[in-house]
Amino acid sequence: MRAVEQEKIMAWWGRLLGLGLAVWLFCLAPAGAEDFNKRSLIGMNFAGQDLTDASFVKAVLRQTNFQGTDLRGVSFFGANLDQANLAGANLTGATLDTALMTHTNLTNAILTSAYAYLTNFSGADITGADFTDVGLRRDAQLLLCERARGVNPVTGVATRESLGCRS
Repeated sequence: MRAVEQEKIMAWWGRLLGLGLAVWLFCLAPAGAEDFNKRSLIGMNFAGQDLTDASFVKAVLRQTNFQGTDLRGVSFFGANLDQANLAGANLTGATLDTALMTHTNLTNAILTSAYAYLTNFSGADITGADFTDVGLRRDAQLLLCERARGVNPVTGVATRESLGCRS
């Protein structure tokens, strides 16, 4: 076989492999994170879903159900989560800064390493929630310590201990 013919065959195989890789990436590779920024999703049901790395920046999520949802790495920056249900949700590494989490159900939620420095937790149920390494203002920490009780069933960490509450 001549060198020119071999080069053509190799080029053809290269294109075929490239096309196969492109098809694999399009059909089989995981999709990017969902973007729900600035949307009104009042009363929606996301229970039990995998929303890892999704973005809900400045979204209105009042009375939304996130029970048992995988929310690792999610951004709720500036979101309104008033009366939302986050019971048993995994919020590890989530951004909650400036979020409104008033009267939110955080029972048994995991918030490990979340950032919540300017988050409003007034009236939130935090029974069994794990706040290990969460960035909180001192006044927010003291407010949460007043209501802290229970042990997270997944991590085994007491809510008071995770918040650094004094006995």
